[in-house]
Amino acid sequence: MNNRRLCLILLSFLVIIPFRVVRAQEELPPGPVYIVQSGDTLFSIAKSFRMPINDLIAYNQIQNPNLLNVGAKIVIPGYEGVDGVLETYQVAFGETIHKLSEKFNISEQELVRLNHLTSPSEVYAGYSLIIPVNNEVKDVPSESKTILEKGETLLEVGLKAGVDPWSLLSFNTLLSSESVLPGDVLYFPSIENNFNRESFTPEVNYALKEMPVIQGRTMVILISTPLTLNNIKGDFVGNKLTFWKLDENSYVALQGVHAMLEPGIYPLNIKTTLVNGTEIDFTQSVYVQDGNYPFDPPLIVNSETVDYDVTTQEDEFWDSLFQPLTERIWEGKFRSPVADYLSHCWPSKFGNRRSFNGSPYIYFHTGLDFCGQVGNDIFAAAKGVVVYVGESTIHGNATVINHGWGVYTAYAHQSETLVNVGDIVKPGQLIGKVGSTGRVTGPHLHWEVWAGGVQVDPIEWLEKEFP
Repeated sequence: MNNRRLCLILLSFLVIIPFRVVRAQEELPPGPVYIVQSGDTLFSIAKSFRMPINDLIAYNQIQNPNLLNVGAKIVIPGYEGVDGVLETYQVAFGETIHKLSEKFNISEQELVRLNHLTSPSEVYAGYSLIIPVNNEVKDVPSESKTILEKGETLLEVGLKAGVDPWSLLSFNTLLSSESVLPGDVLYFPSIENNFNRESFTPEVNYALKEMPVIQGRTMVILISTPLTLNNIKGDFVGNKLTFWKLDENSYVALQGVHAMLEPGIYPLNIKTTLVNGTEIDFTQSVYVQDGNYPFDPPLIVNSETVDYDVTTQEDEFWDSLFQPLTERIWEGKFRSPVADYLSHCWPSKFGNRRSFNGSPYIYFHTGLDFCGQVGNDIFAAAKGVVVYVGESTIHGNATVINHGWGVYTAYAHQSETLVNVGDIVKPGQLIGKVGSTGRVTGPHLHWEVWAGGVQVDPIEWLEKEFP
């Protein structure tokens, strides 16, 4: 009984007294601090501040790295002359050093110093930006800005505002005249010059609807502006981006990220022209994360279906089906292409790494497999136009539907196809029957979704609405 009471007393102390960072000494070493947030680990903190975890542990004299309490203070070494509290911010696509300095009311020079930057191109989408906490935000008068036009110099802009170009550079926290490009917003110093320029967004804004960018997912690239844009072009990892008018003030491009693209940093470039002829060229690198796709068990299939000459010819033909670009036809989320009772039965998901007939794992699963028996119904996932019905070595009896804006769905291995090229199909319309034709190990539906000429994970199209 006494032992039980003693255990309860000890347990109450553990509940009342929060865990802290266990240091050899309680006094903090010199330097700026980071306040531990929910979900943080010493590894994630070290990664965010781009330093070895052992340096962080040693500098803070941490005895037990596994004891880390929310609200604890971690001193960040390597920031001589800096004090106060630091935090990290994940840079979004469209945010440059110039725009970030406006957003957080910090000079470009200070951002460069805090982040040890040597080039603006280092600030990619997904970059962990180090910023000081508690910068005051003030208002900006609307008459104190202008857009730099094509061919216009800082001297000309300054003359219009009665400001010398050096003051213009200083006031806009620009490192040099090369830091500003046509289409950028510049602000003029005035009597009311103590304001934060964040309250004015740039006239042309770029964004990715979701971050991070992941192998095999669909990127939604957005441009918003009150200006009229002509001839918008873009490219990402060899894929040409096509922008479509979303509404009066915005444009959108849907682009798949290849499931086998090596994780890393890749440039995303967008070019456009204003009605006055001003060209705007925006480039920012984007970090692509690993999709963490598993490895399927080795598969044994008909050797003809993995023959190099056969597969190369079919892959080229298959890819060509998904290139034509037309206006959007579908609306809302895609529906399951099989009956409800099979809609979550997936023997193999998109992106899984694959080996055929003893090969290395150099293949990936290009679609989502649904369970089924020969003769089960197959339905159109969304409204579209049938652009292909035919038979091939790999895909067997297959149907391809164009939904517009570069988005397609494909239905493979059917025992029977029930539509013809040119048919306009509705969501849920019967289009075929499950089979075991082509490169298969048994009957099932292989369903693909394409965006921008690249296969993407179909599950995300079932779970959320694009764009």
